[in-house]
Amino acid sequence: MRHVRIGKDVKIADALTFMASDRAHVEEAWPGDIIGLHNHGTIQIGDTFTQGENMRFTGIPHFAPELFKRVRLTDPLRMKALQKGLQQLSEEGATQVFMPLDNNDLILGAVGTLQFDVVAHRLKQEYKVDCIYEGVNVQTARWIECDDPKMLEDFKRKASANLAIDGGGHLTYIAPTRVNLQMTQERWPDIRFNHTREH
Repeated sequence: MRHVRIGKDVKIADALTFMASDRAHVEEAWPGDIIGLHNHGTIQIGDTFTQGENMRFTGIPHFAPELFKRVRLTDPLRMKALQKGLQQLSEEGATQVFMPLDNNDLILGAVGTLQFDVVAHRLKQEYKVDCIYEGVNVQTARWIECDDPKMLEDFKRKASANLAIDGGGHLTYIAPTRVNLQMTQERWPDIRFNHTREH
């Protein structure tokens, strides 16, 4: 089977079909079948598997989060486990992670408060990471695009205090207020501030 996003042929072992609490191994699947695959960090939302074709589907968006929290470790020696956990939870869509350009903070973004509870529970249970979650001065986020590389570099230099890289490696503007976002958009009309981005 071909994993289109990474461009490699992969062998899927232990694929499952499931209905309610019933599980069964499956050797063959057809378009439209829903199967379960064990994932060890290689499969992301929106990935396509084919019999060799390079098909790619679009239209599965990340929405700009509306709630934000800074995550701080209680034990700094667990940073590697925290980063691994946040990367995997971000790939699964449980949360969005933003790493500001100007500091070492880790900021979580969500569209609902329950997402923070899920992330906290899973980090503690699956990755053995205890964290403190605190408010952060961010009201909204927008993904940045610009057709002019020079202008983008100038923007990055001048707005670095409000820029971050998300879990997918995309440049993001994290605004402390909606007024700040609006003023920045007016100052930089050739920069696109996207409310969504595709997986």
